[in-house]
Amino acid sequence: MEIKNVMVVGAGTMGAGIAQLCSQQGIYAVITDISQELADKGKARLQKGLAKRVEKGKITEADMEDVLSRISTAGDFSPAKEADIIIESVVEDLEIKKKVFAELDKLARPGVILATNTTSLSISAMAEVTNRPDKVVQMHFFNPPVIMKLVEIMPGKNTSAETLKAVEEFAVQLGKDPVVCKNEAPAGIVSRCLGQLLNEATWMVASGVADPEDIDKAMKLGANHPMGPLQLIDFIGLDVHRAKMQTLRTVLDDPRYQHPDIIDKMIEEGRLGRKVGKGFYDYE
Repeated sequence: MEIKNVMVVGAGTMGAGIAQLCSQQGIYAVITDISQELADKGKARLQKGLAKRVEKGKITEADMEDVLSRISTAGDFSPAKEADIIIESVVEDLEIKKKVFAELDKLARPGVILATNTTSLSISAMAEVTNRPDKVVQMHFFNPPVIMKLVEIMPGKNTSAETLKAVEEFAVQLGKDPVVCKNEAPAGIVSRCLGQLLNEATWMVASGVADPEDIDKAMKLGANHPMGPLQLIDFIGLDVHRAKMQTLRTVLDDPRYQHPDIIDKMIEEGRLGRKVGKGFYDYE
């Protein structure tokens, strides 16, 4: 399956990053959201990132313009009519995702795959609101999508073998090295393994075992991790981390994923991580 036109739903960090990734591989991508303003902000965010790379001499001005030339924006889902594949990357809320999938199903051409970038929500539940459950699949990119080589692919209970093969080929087309889960399971491989580590690190802070700096230093020097667990939570976003833990706690009925109160307190204080300049660390 050769993909030439991709629609990305959700203009946040991941959605914009996926669109940039597609463009860098010569594929046209449209970033869509619930308003033109939000969609344009998504493109502006990635343009800002590209401009920084130009300043640092990593790419040329011409390179930046080339990438941007293949990325368009829309404040509605009308581009679904022309897309070869649609990748949903909206907020981690199942009801919102189901509404998105129901609408996309009405607009997309028959046979077009609807992929979700979810980390922990039910693929089958999203598929049930469509008339193409065999074409609904998880295609989970990692942040930042333009750098991280892995894509996790996971079927819902009705996803066809043909769909799995097609998205695996598409991941390779994007320059990624995909893994395919055999069955639908909450959070797949990486998030489920990593969730335990990240959650334990937050409990260590909450119980006063060590400061964030020393916990991160210990894991980098003692376990050869490139980034400490609390630095990683800041990078992911505390709100996103909490949502993942809540989903895993509920779906798996496993108390090991229960997050400490310190996470709720930090979120209430607006300490969401690097995206706002403060989390476990201050970045401003």
